[in-house]
Amino acid sequence: MKAILRHELSSCFTSLTGYVFAAFLLLFAGIFTMVYNLNYQVANFEYVIGQMSFIFLIIVPILTMRVLAEERRQKTDQLLYSLPLSMTQVVLGKYAALLCMFLLPTAVICLYPLLLSAFGSVYFPAAYGAICGFFLLGAALTAIGVFVSSVTESQAVAAGLCFVVMLVNYFLNTLADYVSSSAFASCMAVAVVILLLVLVLWRMTRNSTFALMTGIVLEGALAAFYLLRGDELAGVFPEVLSRLSLFERFDTFVNGVFDLTAVVYYLTVIGVFLFLSVQSMEKRRWSE
Repeated sequence: MKAILRHELSSCFTSLTGYVFAAFLLLFAGIFTMVYNLNYQVANFEYVIGQMSFIFLIIVPILTMRVLAEERRQKTDQLLYSLPLSMTQVVLGKYAALLCMFLLPTAVICLYPLLLSAFGSVYFPAAYGAICGFFLLGAALTAIGVFVSSVTESQAVAAGLCFVVMLVNYFLNTLADYVSSSAFASCMAVAVVILLLVLVLWRMTRNSTFALMTGIVLEGALAAFYLLRGDELAGVFPEVLSRLSLFERFDTFVNGVFDLTAVVYYLTVIGVFLFLSVQSMEKRRWSE
């Protein structure tokens, strides 16, 4: 794992990728700090961090598009399979390298509240709590980007698909306001989610029987629940959509609340998508 980490960091900082990423992040941090804290004379640095969350829509797809997709395109993934390492170590090594790239500019941003405190009163717990939430949000989105990169051979496709996923998640809370809160609508939405789950199971296992039986059992249980206690499904789907938003949970940190449930949610998302990335690599390893 350490060898993978060193190799990825070396490749990032011998090229322009790492420097462009850090410069892009710090550029926007400097712009928003100048606008909010200096021009408007606002001492709340957490507002700056809150406004910066949209840049993940740009930097995460670009940062993660090559991490596994390029290996598959150039067939160098065969070298990874031949190493005395598990796919878990390979994925964790690559993911840790991306986190290190993200951690460096974040560490520089941590100096901003200290500098601003020379010109006014800065509430450090809120400022650094927002920075912590910012890092966790970036880490969760990066894990999603790694998984997207693991299922395609094209960097362009990986970047485009990752951008769509990030964009949908960014507006997920807004989309939830337009979703019907009726029990039938929630039931249909859950049924569609189950079908997508069946598709993912088939894609990951290539076992159509297992995927089909799982879908039949889940759809049958959903139908039985709707017939017996359908009223309890009213409003469930919009509520679930809003809670799934990674960006919505980040807003609690910006508002000065260090939400432990959001921390657990981010860590869970990281764990789930890294696990899916490992399974995607394992499936390709044994299918060739």
